[in-house]
Amino acid sequence: MSSDPLANAKHLIACASVTPARGTVFAMLEEMLVPLGFAVHRFTRGEGPEGSEEEAVENLFAIRHGPEGSKHFAFAGHLDVVPPGPDWASDAFAPEERGELLYGRGAVDMKGAIACMVSAAAEIPAEAGTLSFIITGDEEGPALHGTRALIDYMRGEGICPDLCLVGEPTSVNRLGDMMKIGRRGSVNIWVEVAGTQGHVAYPHLADNPLPKLVAILAELDALVLDEGTDWFQPSNLEITEINAPNKAHNVIPGMARARVSIRFNDQHSGASLSEMVSAIAAKHGGVAKPVISGEPFLTPPGAFSDIIAKAISAETGVEPEASTTGGTSDARFLRDLCPVIEFGLVNATMHKTDEAVAIADLHALHRIYKRIAEDALAT
Repeated sequence: MSSDPLANAKHLIACASVTPARGTVFAMLEEMLVPLGFAVHRFTRGEGPEGSEEEAVENLFAIRHGPEGSKHFAFAGHLDVVPPGPDWASDAFAPEERGELLYGRGAVDMKGAIACMVSAAAEIPAEAGTLSFIITGDEEGPALHGTRALIDYMRGEGICPDLCLVGEPTSVNRLGDMMKIGRRGSVNIWVEVAGTQGHVAYPHLADNPLPKLVAILAELDALVLDEGTDWFQPSNLEITEINAPNKAHNVIPGMARARVSIRFNDQHSGASLSEMVSAIAAKHGGVAKPVISGEPFLTPPGAFSDIIAKAISAETGVEPEASTTGGTSDARFLRDLCPVIEFGLVNATMHKTDEAVAIADLHALHRIYKRIAEDALAT
């Protein structure tokens, strides 16, 4: 099972693992890795009720030690998936081959990539160096008790890879056309303005918070945060929600709220942007409550990206673009351990109904991952 990426992918997809994932899917991955000589440690974090951000999450760290002093290369990713939703042509958790494609939730994001990582590891001798797997069940969710908990565990054990590859689906039009060498940061900020509820015919007896909120949002919307950098696109601030809890047409509301989301490059930090929004909100009588999801990071082009580009080109003939576009991933946490780059399958169907991966791409990615790991361990 472990050397065939198609078989591995089918076994993982067949384990329903909507975020936060626990149990069967991790047992399946453990069953694949133990025969390859990996010591597997599984643990859960979080003790909240089901559906809360504190709900229990399972994580897995597996390591196969090479000779003393050898390099350590880590594969990283997640086994949790988003809910399948309706209207699938077949059961989302019953993997099915139709033509040249394998269908199932997680085929692309990202059980398919983890299957290829296992297959690569199965063909790399232990003498080549130390290999590890950093696998969470909470990447698609709040990400509070997933990769961050794995990092805490690794630090407690004194384990630190030299390089890490995350198997997110980074390819756009064909396998190998893009790898991610960094990501922008992300902060969500809730803006609240308190007022005094009252009758619309007696505005002097009330205090309408909506004009104040509108003024805050207008000032935020007019901001030009930057013009981008050599490796990052411009930062952008988007208004994503406006709410005044008011079901009556003749009542001035007592509270108005909005949410803004900022994706930002390395000219900013989550803290600096939070302070800026807080100052603008305070000027108009409001308050801002930020939640920073991640800071921007960059693994500058160099030896690691060259290894990946060489492996991709050797198997596909494609020269990958080094990019920092897209949303966040757990690479934002892993970058605190070592240089990290993301590369994986074509992302056209991720999170969609009838998610599917080209079977040929699974076999090619397996070979690419093997080349990358071997070259990284030999460097």
